[in-house]
Amino acid sequence: MRLARHESVLDLRPVYHRLEEHIRAHVILCWLTLLLVRIAETRTGTAWLAIRRELDRLHIGTFAGPAGTFRRLTYPTKSQRDLLTRHSAPTPKQIIELTPTP
Repeated sequence: MRLARHESVLDLRPVYHRLEEHIRAHVILCWLTLLLVRIAETRTGTAWLAIRRELDRLHIGTFAGPAGTFRRLTYPTKSQRDLLTRHSAPTPKQIIELTPTP
């Protein structure tokens, strides 16, 4: 199933439900997704595909050393920080997880 909105496209795989409650839940989740996409587009003035493409460039790397391991997020670019600011979302923490060597 493909739902097109303005410049953005939301791709959905065919999903086959048998129970009415599963069908209703699926429809509600799709509706909520479209609502969140529209809110993101409205707040930023940017198409969803551009927002998603920009935020998909954030990555988490896992690093190991003699003191242990840690997971670190790449530092957000200016455009990523601007998107987060327009959503009133805080910049994510750089260090996600620390695991000292026992």
